[in-house]
Amino acid sequence: MKVLKTEQKENNKMYLEIEVGAEVFKDSMMKSYRKNVKSIAIPGFRKGKVPKQIIEKLYGEEVFYDDAINYCCPDAYDEAVKETGIDPVEMPKIDIVTIKEGEPFVFSATVTVRPEVTLGQYKGIEAEKPAVVVSDEEIDNEIAKMRDNAASIETLEEGKAEKGDTVTLDFDGSVDGVPFDGGKAENFRLELGSGQFIPGFEDQLVGQEIGADIDVNVTFPEDYHAAELAGKAAVFKCKIHAIERKNLPEVDDEFAKDVSEFDTLAELRQNVTENLLHAKEHEAEHKFEDTVVDAVVAGASVDVPQCMIDQQVERQIQDMSYRMQSQGLTIEKYMSYTGLTMDNIREQMKESAQTNVRRSLVLEAVAKAENIEASDEDLEAEYAKMAEAYKMEVDKVKEIMSANAEDLKVDLAISKTVKFLVDSATVK
Repeated sequence: MKVLKTEQKENNKMYLEIEVGAEVFKDSMMKSYRKNVKSIAIPGFRKGKVPKQIIEKLYGEEVFYDDAINYCCPDAYDEAVKETGIDPVEMPKIDIVTIKEGEPFVFSATVTVRPEVTLGQYKGIEAEKPAVVVSDEEIDNEIAKMRDNAASIETLEEGKAEKGDTVTLDFDGSVDGVPFDGGKAENFRLELGSGQFIPGFEDQLVGQEIGADIDVNVTFPEDYHAAELAGKAAVFKCKIHAIERKNLPEVDDEFAKDVSEFDTLAELRQNVTENLLHAKEHEAEHKFEDTVVDAVVAGASVDVPQCMIDQQVERQIQDMSYRMQSQGLTIEKYMSYTGLTMDNIREQMKESAQTNVRRSLVLEAVAKAENIEASDEDLEAEYAKMAEAYKMEVDKVKEIMSANAEDLKVDLAISKTVKFLVDSATVK
């Protein structure tokens, strides 16, 4: 293999002209012949036994070119990448320059490479850090959640439904007298005031009694996900079968004992305060970190290749699909519910994908400038953390992660780089 030419093109494109030696190409042609001769039938010869020269005389030697190129190109390209030191971020576009058996085979490879990053200021960034304060209202809201979770449920024998009650009902919806998909259910449990249904639906059930038949009149929002129903007036014929009411406990020392390890309400409130402070401090640290990194990224100059944005979009779609699967939902169902297409989703993700790629490139450039790397000790520490988090043996974690060890080291180096930037920053 010999690199005949390297040329920088626009938009982070690199052009390489690569020569494969005549003997290597001859061997590739023979491999191609041995592969294809089995499927070539010529009168007078047994199948699979036709001499190469006869086939080339009838069909031309180019009949073997495609496979011959596939045999020799990948290795030659990989060697050229190592020799030139370029960092491709996509598959190359291969074109033939000259090709003839018995002579060197020359091809060109045009490929997008990782862009150069020009860093601005990245040390000593000044950034605001949110003040951490916990209000009495926030504490009361947490206590209210605990109170709600500790409530007992009473099934009413009589009486009218109130906001906060859960009613069990049948409903059958129609628009202009015509039923629509998803508009009918039996023994459906609905908490009044939860906002689970169309605005106005739940309000009309407040004040209704067990056994009541009621027509609920609502209008679908203009931006409703089912376009055929958006903005349409609908009638739901409803029948209430049961009403359940929460009985909330008194908030006192006994309540504290029931819902926590503490003996008094004062101790419970103190614990809630500390937990809220810890969460807010954690959030403030993350906001400060994001502000610092955003400033570093904004001060850098880099031309992000479109192929890297497209690759990031696909990764984000894959992550989205995995999250949905963990919730029992497929991306196909999500698209049917929302009316979105895959092209719509890709378009929505382009901006965040570009931001994420730009951020990664800049952080990698800072890591390179500061010689920040993840050590084997860092990797071992990460394996230990993962093992603890997933309740697994460290050796089992290593086995699972072995194929992704280098990617994990890159991620750890980026984390160390972010810490470096934050440690060098100052709070305004």
